[in-house]
Amino acid sequence: MVRAAVLPAVGSPLEIADIDLPEPGPGQVRVRLAAAGVCHSDLSLTNGTMRVPVPAVLGHEGAGTVVSVGDGVTHVAPGDGVVLNWAPSCGSCHACTLGEVWLCANALAGSAGIHAKRASDGSDLHPGLNVAAFAEETVVAANCVLPVPDGIPLTDAALLGCAVLTGYGAVHHSARVREGETVAVYGVGGVGLATLQAARIAGASKIIAVDVSPEKEALARAAGATDYVVASENAAREIRGLTDKQGVDVAVECVGRAVTIRTAWESTRRGGRTTVVGIGGKDQQVTFNALEIFHWGRTLSGCVYGNCDPAQDLPVLAEHIRAGRLDLSALVTERIALDGIPAAFDNMVAGKGGRALVVF
Repeated sequence: MVRAAVLPAVGSPLEIADIDLPEPGPGQVRVRLAAAGVCHSDLSLTNGTMRVPVPAVLGHEGAGTVVSVGDGVTHVAPGDGVVLNWAPSCGSCHACTLGEVWLCANALAGSAGIHAKRASDGSDLHPGLNVAAFAEETVVAANCVLPVPDGIPLTDAALLGCAVLTGYGAVHHSARVREGETVAVYGVGGVGLATLQAARIAGASKIIAVDVSPEKEALARAAGATDYVVASENAAREIRGLTDKQGVDVAVECVGRAVTIRTAWESTRRGGRTTVVGIGGKDQQVTFNALEIFHWGRTLSGCVYGNCDPAQDLPVLAEHIRAGRLDLSALVTERIALDGIPAAFDNMVAGKGGRALVVF
């Protein structure tokens, strides 16, 4: 048996429970978790913003050590450190054939499977976003694990599984920030902090962090922000004031709220680019009139998983880490146990802190 954080139903609180985890079958890998990040997407699963089969073991950002492998698995072996990949590409759907693996139509197919059984009553449990990282151990499909790059501690490597890939990709793949450009980042949580570091790595000349909490300014500046704006109805005006009344070249929205998306778009210059990383609900409606779309010539685009191919991007991120350009520990503001996840959710709702990291 292993301990895990279980979501019994949408809208219900998480339960820390013992589960019976099977041995890996053909094409599967069993992993002992070293750490798992608490991401806003996990919170979105609990409140129904994102939907997967329940009851489920949540957690999708993690890293650990291979315990055992099933038949046919050759790219990892017992004792190897691995990063969990919650959105593996199938390689054969339309998006994958176009090379857009982050849009794979079958990426979350594994979430419908039976992952484990609750020890108390034998009821079936699903893997929340394929990998069920909020547990001492997990069993995943072989394409859900990638070797940890050399020199990266396992607890830090957990953050590579979502926050860092998403923030880095938003800057380098989606917005394609060029050296000397100006950038505004809305939301200074785990993904926002990774986005700020990515903008610094890209050579942005001015990096403006925007958040509802004045207390996050020090965190933002440590990650690379040159300026800090407390979110308000005047945020776009303040940002234009910091950029010779032009607006930034690029805005990255990491919140997922209609008002924030609209403000991010308004804070870019004429011809500017806005990338939306935050996951909002269906009730969050963003409106534009036809004339302003023509006049401003701005681009608004979505961004899934940083538009990344983890197999290609992890080695690049590892090189930035080894060179000291990317500091994973700077994203973490709290290290907790499994039973600390509900409080970490509360902090996210309240806009407090960066990334909470479950350390096993």
